Amino acid sequence: MNRTMYKKLSTALAIVCGLMAASCNDYLDQSPLSNITPDDYLREESQLAAYAVGRYPDILPSHANWSFGTFGYDGNTDDMAIPALDNKYMPGLWRVPSTAGDWNFANIFQVNYFLQTAVPRLKNAEITGNEANIRHYIGEVYFLRAFEYFKKLQALGDFPILRTTLPDNQETLTAASVRNPRNEVARFIISDLDSAALMMQPSAPVGGTNRLSRNVAYLLKSRVALFEGTWLKYFKGTAFVPKGTDWPGAAKEYNASYQFPSGSIDGEIDYFLTQAMAAAKEVASKVPLVNNTGIILSANNENPYFNMFSAENMSQYSEVLLWRQYNRTLVTHNVPVNAQAGNYANGLTRSMVESFLMANGLPIYAAGSGYKGDDFISTVREGRDGRLNLFLKEPGQKNVLLNLAQGTHATEIEPTPQIWESSYEKKYSTGYTIRKGLTYDAAHCGNGAGYTGSITFRAVEAYLNYMEACYEKTGALDGDATTYWQQIRARAKVSTDIDKTIAATQMTKETNDWGAYSGNRLVSATLYNIRRERRNELMAEGLRFMDLKRWRAMDQMINTPYHVEGFKLWGPMKEWFKAAQLTYGATNNSAVVSDPDLSNYLRPHEIRSNADSYKGTRWAMAHYLSPIAAQHFIVTGTAADATTSPIYQNPGWPLSAGSPPTGY
Repeated sequence: MNRTMYKKLSTALAIVCGLMAASCNDYLDQSPLSNITPDDYLREESQLAAYAVGRYPDILPSHANWSFGTFGYDGNTDDMAIPALDNKYMPGLWRVPSTAGDWNFANIFQVNYFLQTAVPRLKNAEITGNEANIRHYIGEVYFLRAFEYFKKLQALGDFPILRTTLPDNQETLTAASVRNPRNEVARFIISDLDSAALMMQPSAPVGGTNRLSRNVAYLLKSRVALFEGTWLKYFKGTAFVPKGTDWPGAAKEYNASYQFPSGSIDGEIDYFLTQAMAAAKEVASKVPLVNNTGIILSANNENPYFNMFSAENMSQYSEVLLWRQYNRTLVTHNVPVNAQAGNYANGLTRSMVESFLMANGLPIYAAGSGYKGDDFISTVREGRDGRLNLFLKEPGQKNVLLNLAQGTHATEIEPTPQIWESSYEKKYSTGYTIRKGLTYDAAHCGNGAGYTGSITFRAVEAYLNYMEACYEKTGALDGDATTYWQQIRARAKVSTDIDKTIAATQMTKETNDWGAYSGNRLVSATLYNIRRERRNELMAEGLRFMDLKRWRAMDQMINTPYHVEGFKLWGPMKEWFKAAQLTYGATNNSAVVSDPDLSNYLRPHEIRSNADSYKGTRWAMAHYLSPIAAQHFIVTGTAADATTSPIYQNPGWPLSAGSPPTGY
């Protein structure tokens, strides 16, 4: 950490009106920003409201303003593929950066400034306005600090816990660079979320579900606790957990004698899983799931479950706990246009599609399942889980019902997958693509002019978190977990006979799903089906890589390459294409599809042999955590000796810039 990491707060504090649908009217009676000094600010209710909402865009996820948005963030996993395989799946190409990276404190500075200023003023009654509202806005910022720290936990593990801003002093900043063990970071996050839940109201004073509320705090708490509980469980004994073999923290004096608060790592695992269950139940027991009629398209377009993912106004859906509102004149995105094409070259994988059960609750390979095969996309969808039927696109389907004349980039009828295209705007990377986020109103289909909402938190995750935490903690499902699971399956139009599914599951036939593994071992059929349910329900919502990391679900690719595949190109569907659209050949620079000698299924990363991804998807143990940039060791060391820095590098990563991981 160096002094540039803590920038002095500007006296011209930006107020972002309307970004989260918060009314600007409350802020119009304020002094001009140029006349506000830091000591004057955060003394009135509306100022706290403005400061909190102004942090949302920098900290919380939403649709990217131009590209695929939420429904493409699972790209570069076993769920979704884009043409360019990420370097983290090609060991040796991901290297220690020289500067920047996740070791960054800009957002933490902003929220700490607020909390160290507003909390004492609240206690001293120095803030004017409605006290309940003031407490709510302070609770929002506790939540935002927790969310920012959760991002650091996922990327780096051990991390400095900072509760206040620090002076711009090298010695002070270096001393504050010590890394707290990851479980302590998780406990800190949970503490902040407890504060957020205590201070926030069940619904926001302004903005409705465009702003944070108590239920969102409980949902994030369940996510964080489940993440850390399962991480500690599956990485137990390794360098990736405190006190594990070769844990780098042990080499620093300040962590050398570290002891777990609960007495052992098993005690920590139990603590986090218990917290996950309790927090998840707070939401799952109160918030009902949105109804799924099963209808894909009709004159009135009346399926709430389908519409929930692309509504302009998501406040009508109980399951949506927090969403971002867009506006056609202020801030827009391109999700509707991409959803009517190949989702900006983010294609669903064969593994993703095959993971969905049949409607009768059986895996596709089970005797009597009724699976019609994958020679055509239409037969892939037939008789399957209702979510696959809703969200897997099929050529010939209607993509537009309303305002076609207004949709300058609308695609009225779903075309043959354009697998040969090079442009991301047109390309279908795998032949399979998703309908999630598609709106039938073509008014949203001007290029970059979409203004449908973006879901940030959905209550169904609490159902899933409870199920998994319960099984991980006890080895069984209690009554609540079973009920939640059955409610999710009933909504998906899948048989609620969970035992039937588990009995028919053969783990040796589920190996294309990375979630079938933990630490290079296949998990039990019950746990796998819990993970399957999570995968299917949260498809393309940006949580897959987080789950794969905490499950330690990529060890099996350290020695054995995985081959990402899409639809069955080299079967009857090849007749859909002209010869030039099926050019292949490992050494052919004009090749646009993979060679049938490799597989009957399209392999989007294995088209030309000069591509680094041609030999398949691989993993390195070090890649479970990101490297810390070399700059931070140099700046905090003595006499430019990086080894004297109080910061330690993550397992397997060297201190020097440009170096790949070694030994892990």
